[in-house]
Amino acid sequence: MALIETHPRLRVRQESPLNAEPAPGDLIESFRTPNDLFFIRSHGNIPTVDAGTYRLTIDGLVESPLSLSLADLRRFPRITAGATLQCAGNRRRELIEFAPIPNELPWGSEAISNAEWSGVPLREVLAAAGPKSGALHVAFLGLDETERHGHRFQFGGSIPLEKATHPEVLLADTMNGEPLPPAHGAPVRVVIPGYIGARSVKWISRITLQEAPSDNYFQAKAYRLFPASTGPDDVDWDSGLMLGEAPVNSVICSPVSGDRLPAGRVTVRGWAMAGGGREIARVDVSADGGKTWKTAELGAGGSGWTWRFWQAPLDLAPGEQEIVCRAFDSAAQTQPAHPSQVWNFKGYANNAWHRVRVVCG
Repeated sequence: MALIETHPRLRVRQESPLNAEPAPGDLIESFRTPNDLFFIRSHGNIPTVDAGTYRLTIDGLVESPLSLSLADLRRFPRITAGATLQCAGNRRRELIEFAPIPNELPWGSEAISNAEWSGVPLREVLAAAGPKSGALHVAFLGLDETERHGHRFQFGGSIPLEKATHPEVLLADTMNGEPLPPAHGAPVRVVIPGYIGARSVKWISRITLQEAPSDNYFQAKAYRLFPASTGPDDVDWDSGLMLGEAPVNSVICSPVSGDRLPAGRVTVRGWAMAGGGREIARVDVSADGGKTWKTAELGAGGSGWTWRFWQAPLDLAPGEQEIVCRAFDSAAQTQPAHPSQVWNFKGYANNAWHRVRVVCG
């Protein structure tokens, strides 16, 4: 198991397994998040992998099963592409404020980061293995081990084969021009832009083509979306919606709730993200809790796989103020107004309007 030292400005939510996120202001300091400030999401141990003996197995419904060393992988064509990854539980704390969500990490709004990734397009490796007729899903298995309900197993998940053959899906070995750090999946991880972060399996050891989605706990049970009426005591795990594409979302990073500001002109800044390859088309910002809106200026980003920064000057009156933001993507989809509209007992996929309360005067 690798011993990880975190950056002093990375806020640790859990020591073991290691889970940490940067501060809101750090997120918007640079379009590409520095590796040591990139949020960390772990479900179990962070494994130490011997690069010399490492093998990636490709099996299942394929014509030619493969066992690839790192040297073998480097013989495939490579690309470099930007992608923003976001935990499905990002912004869970706002859902917790509406109604309790026990036994889940109380993520703020910073379990998201952006990097430039380099590696082999997954479709190149799949083509070398030769998918057979009947292969509909691509299942991933990592080298990290975890325990749930008395069973010990490796983290895994899957995506449809149709998505796996898109050029943006990578087997990445570098992050922002440097070798993958241990906490982010060294020596090789999957990067699946536009999907929840849980599908971008780290420390990848096996890729299996199969007819059905993965039966791994983190695909079959954990990362599913249930109605608000469902709770942990009456849940039918098979009835939940499997999480895949991330919903459109936006967050205010400056100012933050609790700030005391002088009344008058304040520049509000944040990020917006669209899932599934769609782009951010517009961000609206309100200084009065959503009664009136101003269109923000869009900055860097907009590729469809990365976040987009935005800013808007607002005139704040003296007293308590509620600043709100909402985003629209290129399919004209937007965000619900209140966490009550998306609350679920697992605390996933919160994309309600983001609200920041400040005092001016």
